[in-house]
Amino acid sequence: MSEQRPSRRPADFLAAHRGGGLATLLDQRGGAFFAYAAWRLGLKPTHLTLLNLVIGLATSAAVIAYIPLARDGAPWWPAALGALVLWHAAYMLDCADGQLARVTGTGSDAGARVDILSDVAIQASVVAVVVAVVDAYTPWVPAWCGAAFAALWMTNLVTAVMAKDDASVSMVTSTSIAVRLVKLVRDYGFVIVVIALALMWPESMAAVMLCLGAVNGLFLLASIAVSARATLR
Repeated sequence: MSEQRPSRRPADFLAAHRGGGLATLLDQRGGAFFAYAAWRLGLKPTHLTLLNLVIGLATSAAVIAYIPLARDGAPWWPAALGALVLWHAAYMLDCADGQLARVTGTGSDAGARVDILSDVAIQASVVAVVVAVVDAYTPWVPAWCGAAFAALWMTNLVTAVMAKDDASVSMVTSTSIAVRLVKLVRDYGFVIVVIALALMWPESMAAVMLCLGAVNGLFLLASIAVSARATLR
């Protein structure tokens, strides 16, 4: 007699999430349904990771390819809406792969590496969208600003990964609503909403880039200060 599979619901997968900001919690909920569907279909976490990668990269590439059309008069709202929906769909899949791995016990070091590398690739593509739009609509912004923005974004991603593996890396551990609202500026789920909406008014993307770059830069300096203080006690 074959062993019967345990009965599971989307709530079981949502319960296995590893937290996140206020905006990311919405993506975690969507990810629970993706994880549940993947479990029903017999898919592995890496299948979700790779689907996340394809959707994320394809969306960013499509937005960049749309820039010349928009410059010729095509409206930005279809691209902005598509980016908003598809970037979040990709992020839900990113949330789902971890939920599926933890609930089914199918996680592995190799799968975790694929997940992190896919995150880096997708977020690099989102950075490319921001810089491409800034270059097309506000060419007076110095090139070094785009380079600094990209470097600080990737540093933000690395420190976020470190914080998942080492609770001591987190500078503010409070889970109060006030603190979580402040942390929205570093919540990927929130940031892609801001970037997608900025596509509706592409001239505003430069301000978004500079603000996000400043936030990530300040966080980097604060992280260095906190870590240095801990070693000097």
